[in-house]
Amino acid sequence: MDTIKEQLRSLRLPGMASAWETMMDTHTSSSLTLGDGLKILLQAERDIRLQNRTSRLLKNARFRYQASVEAIYFDAEKGRNKDLITKLASCDFIRTGQSVLISGRSGTGKSYIATAIGVNACLAGYRVLYTGMAKLLERINIARVEGSIAQFFDRMAALDLLCIDDFGMRKLNGQQLLDFMEIIEDRHAQKSTIISSQLPVSDWYDVLDNNTTVADAILDRLARTSYKIELKGESYRK
Repeated sequence: MDTIKEQLRSLRLPGMASAWETMMDTHTSSSLTLGDGLKILLQAERDIRLQNRTSRLLKNARFRYQASVEAIYFDAEKGRNKDLITKLASCDFIRTGQSVLISGRSGTGKSYIATAIGVNACLAGYRVLYTGMAKLLERINIARVEGSIAQFFDRMAALDLLCIDDFGMRKLNGQQLLDFMEIIEDRHAQKSTIISSQLPVSDWYDVLDNNTTVADAILDRLARTSYKIELKGESYRK
């Protein structure tokens, strides 16, 4: 029996090995048919692989906060519409390549809602990255210096969900504007993006400085088919 357990581990089947050990300890294997026992072993392996994949997705997402949709205090008057946020938490918008634009004053819950939706996406098996706008621009600069900018854009394009926080803290111009356009263009109608900002969406044009053609293209791709959440009220941090 120990040999079987060790062989399962050597074959990198830890779920089956653990389930087999439990079956031996509880003496349940003798009461099971071969088919029933095999079903239990396979289900145990499937469960642990799903658990490991989910843990890996959550770690790679680099969320700043711990958040869950269940912990959101819904208040339609303050923009936290239960029906809309629950719909987004189902991740249907990811399957259709749509985006989400969240705006509101500091402390109204933009980052929390974005994170909660992102966590649900990880639980559903999607690849997610959460990053601030400043950090994203820094990573782009590093990739350009290292000569790996094409690979960087490919990685961004491959993400099922890209969450960009703190958009609009400073204007984008020159190469920054073109780089942001590259990311949005690669993801348009293919992959989903969540962008949160203290500025209302109507003011985002002013952030995309000195190039009306590029600004028009970015906002057209972002705003045309996106879900919008406009949060109101005082900061919760108070």
